[in-house]
Amino acid sequence: MTMRTALDIERCDLNIKGNHSNHHTELFGEKRLVVRRGQPFSIVLHLTSSNKEFKVGETNFMFDVETGTPLLQPCTHPQASTVDTEWSASAATDASGRTVTVSISSSPKAPIGVYTLTLDQLGQKTSLGQFTLLFNAWCPDDAVYMKSEEKRKEYVLAQHGLVYRGSHKRIKGKPWNFGQFEPGIVDICLKILDNNPKFVSDADKDVSSRSDPIYVTRALSAMINSNDDQGVLVGEWAEFSDGTHPGLWMGSGEILRQWAESGPVRYGQCWVFAAVACTVSRALGIPCRVVTNFGSAHDTNANLVIERFYDENGDRISGDDSIWNFHVWVDSWMTRPDLGSKFDGWQTSDPTPQETSDGVFCCGPASLCAIKEGEVGLKYDTPFIFAEVNFLFFCSKTRLYPRRIESTKSVGRFISTKAVGANERRDITHQYKYPEGSKEEREVYERAQHRNMLLQRGEKPGLHLKIKLAENMIVGSSFEVYALLTNNCMDTRNCKLIFYARAVSYNGKIGDLCGFSSDNLEVPSGEERRLSLKLEYQRYEPAITSDLLIQVSAITFDKETVDFQKAEKTIVLDEPDIGIKLVGEARVNQPVTVELTLLNPLPEPLLSCSFAIDGIGLTGSKPITATYVKLSNEAAKASIEFKPTVAGSSVLLVNFDSDKLKNIKNFTDVVVEE
Repeated sequence: MTMRTALDIERCDLNIKGNHSNHHTELFGEKRLVVRRGQPFSIVLHLTSSNKEFKVGETNFMFDVETGTPLLQPCTHPQASTVDTEWSASAATDASGRTVTVSISSSPKAPIGVYTLTLDQLGQKTSLGQFTLLFNAWCPDDAVYMKSEEKRKEYVLAQHGLVYRGSHKRIKGKPWNFGQFEPGIVDICLKILDNNPKFVSDADKDVSSRSDPIYVTRALSAMINSNDDQGVLVGEWAEFSDGTHPGLWMGSGEILRQWAESGPVRYGQCWVFAAVACTVSRALGIPCRVVTNFGSAHDTNANLVIERFYDENGDRISGDDSIWNFHVWVDSWMTRPDLGSKFDGWQTSDPTPQETSDGVFCCGPASLCAIKEGEVGLKYDTPFIFAEVNFLFFCSKTRLYPRRIESTKSVGRFISTKAVGANERRDITHQYKYPEGSKEEREVYERAQHRNMLLQRGEKPGLHLKIKLAENMIVGSSFEVYALLTNNCMDTRNCKLIFYARAVSYNGKIGDLCGFSSDNLEVPSGEERRLSLKLEYQRYEPAITSDLLIQVSAITFDKETVDFQKAEKTIVLDEPDIGIKLVGEARVNQPVTVELTLLNPLPEPLLSCSFAIDGIGLTGSKPITATYVKLSNEAAKASIEFKPTVAGSSVLLVNFDSDKLKNIKNFTDVVVEE
């Protein structure tokens, strides 16, 4: 039944507090309405006193919901995307008939973004406001639906996390503030999509495609780096003088705000790219986790073989393939209707610019199931990620010695992410690959044969070379490492053993020499010989980067058979701990002091020292830095005052920087009382 006169609306209450509680969006604050798709939200229409009593069933009106207007830009396509017909609404009134509560149900397949809500009464339109619609991990009909409430809390709602770095022998969890609910961040995340070249070329198609988390995740993979566009981060692995060293960042919020104000931010490396991608994904409602792969292969020519070439001194002479000590990317949770339900679940994408995909520096999303099963023909970029984590082979050749094919188990080890609900590491290697040497692993390789013929690994009698590291290897100390050569042959072998150390960056880039030793050894059958290498601080300090990594390599040449063996290990120098002590209780809008202490492990003074602290709801929108630091011969100390603004549990991140020790981090839990 069509109404004869239009309702006269006094005001519209978007019921932000109640809707946010129902939609798990309370942390966005109460300044704007943010809801998740596929789930009803309610608004309240307050009618003027001149209206006749509203009666359900006797008055009809219609709501228009529209999206497609680019944020912070003029609206060139106001009708760019009118959502599908799965939306619905129902109304109820109170006893007075002057208040109408309208329940609006959005489609679980609606595009995410900012929507305008308009009341249409026989052509008379009244604007009721705007709301932001996100993906919904709580809705069974949404493509990102996740059954476990604990996992939803971790992968959608958690604003703090750990990003794992180091080597597989010394895995270190570094704290990171994702801060997806900080003021303005969700708008910046949507602005990233509006800067996507696909939006610029065809706004209608791009906005409509934002209903698909596969499309959004692939777009973010391209837009978090700035290689092809005005994306968020500039990658750099050498010179940082005209920007911020990647190790100094403590959270995503500062990076995203800086990008929104002035464009691409200098600089990021893989863990920064991944952490920012995780923030944006969680802000948009896509469950996401940060993943670290220790021993990550970078196969530049897609032949599933890592090729290395050495001269007679053991120095690499060519080859673009590499194995990174670690590499960090993200997994996002969603269905894959384009591949089939078997491939639903976690999908890997990598925003670090390494190789192009469809002409753009992006990677993924690739199904973890496809990666594990060797289904390298499935999109997107499955062969590249398969090669990053799988048991590869590499060719080592020299100018003087014959070709040798070796196998390595150093690829795809201890794949790590933060555990659900705990500040602990969870090993997820089994989700990416079958156990080495298992029947399933062999079957996976057979499915991947069209990329290359993988060789089976076989142990043979001969010389065996390995490296033994010291127990305590803290930066500033001097220590010894050993090359151990065992002869499993039936006769004595005469060998030359070369043992050396070079600085190395986390991405595998080799730096300067910082230690060398060699000897001619006679090794009887069944016996072992060792060669020591002393690494002195005065020699390795000028060579190492802020990654604190040293690669030690041993090579032995059998003078009779002209065969050789090579062993490598990466040393992660231990960092000193930062002592954190809160003075008094933390209360809302009351200043509280944190005392910070770092014991200097170096045999020389530290200069240009500074501490910085950062915490969501603790320090405001930017870290607080203390550049005046009390120094003694043994310690650097500082006291920093901050004023919490939000009650509840939070995490205070601390960073120490100086001329000799850089990017030392720690964190502590803070409970803020009202």
